[in-house]
Amino acid sequence: MKPCWMSWIVLTALAAGPAFAQERGAFVMMLGRDTVAVERFERDGDRLSGVTLFQMMNVRTDWTLESQPDGSARRMRLEARYANAPLDAKPLQEGTLEFRADSVIGVLAGVRRAFPSRPGALPYLNPSMAMFEQALVRARAVGGGSPSVELFLVAGGSVLTVPLTRTSPDTVTMSLGGGEVKLAVDAAGRLVGGAIPAQRIEFRRVAALPAGALVTPKPDYSAPPGAAYTAEDVRVRTSEGFELAGTLTKPKSPQGAKGPFPAVVTITGSGSEDRDEALAIVRGYRPFREVAEALAARGIATLRLDDRGFGESGGNAAAATSWDFSYDVEAALKFLRARADVDGRRLALVGHSEGGLIAPIVATRDPKLRGMVLLAGPAYTGRRILDYQTRLGYERMGYSGARLDSAAAAASAATDSSAKSNAWLRFFLGHDPSNVARSLRGTPVLVLQGATDRQVTPEQAELLGKAFRDAGNRDVTVRVFPETNHLFLADPDGWGDGYSSLPDPHVRREVLDAIGDWLASRLKK
Repeated sequence: MKPCWMSWIVLTALAAGPAFAQERGAFVMMLGRDTVAVERFERDGDRLSGVTLFQMMNVRTDWTLESQPDGSARRMRLEARYANAPLDAKPLQEGTLEFRADSVIGVLAGVRRAFPSRPGALPYLNPSMAMFEQALVRARAVGGGSPSVELFLVAGGSVLTVPLTRTSPDTVTMSLGGGEVKLAVDAAGRLVGGAIPAQRIEFRRVAALPAGALVTPKPDYSAPPGAAYTAEDVRVRTSEGFELAGTLTKPKSPQGAKGPFPAVVTITGSGSEDRDEALAIVRGYRPFREVAEALAARGIATLRLDDRGFGESGGNAAAATSWDFSYDVEAALKFLRARADVDGRRLALVGHSEGGLIAPIVATRDPKLRGMVLLAGPAYTGRRILDYQTRLGYERMGYSGARLDSAAAAASAATDSSAKSNAWLRFFLGHDPSNVARSLRGTPVLVLQGATDRQVTPEQAELLGKAFRDAGNRDVTVRVFPETNHLFLADPDGWGDGYSSLPDPHVRREVLDAIGDWLASRLKK
């Protein structure tokens, strides 16, 4: 699981000026020194269109919103692509939303579904900044000193009532879930900037974006000059018929050894990830590349893959669950066992976060594995984890007592609503990793955990280790690293909103050493 960016946080503003007949421009959103989103938009009367690039999720969305005269929505069309895909690439997903009096009719990939809504609702696609400005238009039509705008969250299909209050001639403050959002408007009522102080997010309006800003560059997975390993681009065919793109690193040696090498398959955390498990908000964070380099120094090959439907991999992750992803890992193991330069009898798995949930599932079907390393792998159900993360977020915003309980209950209900149309979330909520661990007896396990992890809490490491031992497994090792967060970076407090300002984006050396030493001993001939 990657940082739990609270997707229900929405920015909007109170307009004092007229609706805007025609305009075009762009927005830039920053988290600390890092750009997390950019957007180009164009308004022509009741038609607003834009291209929103959300770098944190590596997604680019083209959208068009047709509005009613009062600023509420009539129809919306969306096309989603990966952020590094060409602007005219075939969409990964596309769909439409039709807004009725008390419902929204959505059509995605040809599947039609009705969502409950409220009259006058306006869609919100996180993190579209142009849609913030559309809320200005709607707020003016609603009228009153502190109007409320109904927002339909495109991700999840739930509806929020969002109150707005002007606190100065050029500032609007919105309290949403206890968090304060400050927005800046100009004399005409246009949105010119804003901030979410608690998350250190700021955004600003610009006249235009630089050329190429809406397409992110493709990452480089090659071995640098002088590296002690080779890096080969590979394609892995899955049981469903699509191919996964990846990189196989193999050790070099002074003697020119060509193998066969023991090998490891890495498994990424939640959300679509590239083979390095890079994270946009932490500049230079590429943990699986570092793992591969550390293992190559110990004579171990590593296969790391772009997730299905992401980067250069085929397939579609939209309807896939953790269970489905486990079959992709099986395909990777089959691929390695078919290679002459890999010793198929000496294979292991390294999974981070959700990857630490997936690895034991694979092991239940593959007793020949020589080991698995679980990095911040959960011991609790997804329901318990998300409920904890939600309450922790509200507590950080100052909630307590009945107010905290009420807000947490509302968030849990919204999660249930989202799970109805989200197969991955539905599986995650009910899956119990400890039950899987108690069914595994023979696969050696290394459980590593950060002591300041606020996403998968530290006590889960020993609970997971105990579950493996309860199955009769005699080779279970658990280590918890002090001042280490969910990303296995040095971090004294572990809060996700501080990730971008951490001074060192590299996995702690003692963690890499622990992984390398343990695997070297389990993958010996």
